[in-house]
Amino acid sequence: AYWVKKMFNLNKVGHGGTLDPKVTGVLPIGMENATKLMSLISKAGKEYVCIMQVHCDYKMDELKEIVNQFIGEIYQRPPVRSSVKRRTRKRRVYSIDILETEGRLVLMKIASEPGTYMRKICHDIGILLGCGAHMRELRRTRSGIFTEDSNLVTLHEISEALYMYKHCKDESDLRRILLPMEFAVCGIPKVVIDDDAVNAITYGATLNAPGVVAFQNFKKGENVAIM
Repeated sequence: AYWVKKMFNLNKVGHGGTLDPKVTGVLPIGMENATKLMSLISKAGKEYVCIMQVHCDYKMDELKEIVNQFIGEIYQRPPVRSSVKRRTRKRRVYSIDILETEGRLVLMKIASEPGTYMRKICHDIGILLGCGAHMRELRRTRSGIFTEDSNLVTLHEISEALYMYKHCKDESDLRRILLPMEFAVCGIPKVVIDDDAVNAITYGATLNAPGVVAFQNFKKGENVAIM
């Protein structure tokens, strides 16, 4: 996020969930006013592809049985190398799929709540196996509605797009990289309001029934996007 802020010479930049050192993959970045929407992204579900190295030979049936124990609500204490306070907390793991194995290396796909440490899951699986295990590699493949297939770009590609815009007056690459703010609210219910109500709401007025044109069903206390 720091490099994007520097490259575009912006005042505010935010991201949708920290990636640990040497972890690659999806990191949505909000610029200027879009920074306010990053809290929605950081609280959304995440998906990872992980390589775990087991420290001994194992039986596949036993490994699958142990892995399945981590699906659902689990208790975790963040590892020593983490950016948050080390206290035990609850997190929900939606699914763990073993995609492939090669010797003691196990390739897994894990979907979970934000703030779940894959490094800790690998470590704990190793404890239950009785010989230990650790995470070799990790890649985040989804953050909320953003996936590797949607609009994943590298810092190098951003740099090239900026060069084309500044020096060649070609903004096509930049338009592909920069997404409208509305993309960030794709995963939450919408309330469409009348044009006449927009101005009043931006000055702090409450939204009343006459100003609502259409809406999607939502529950009390749930986040909604007013469009």
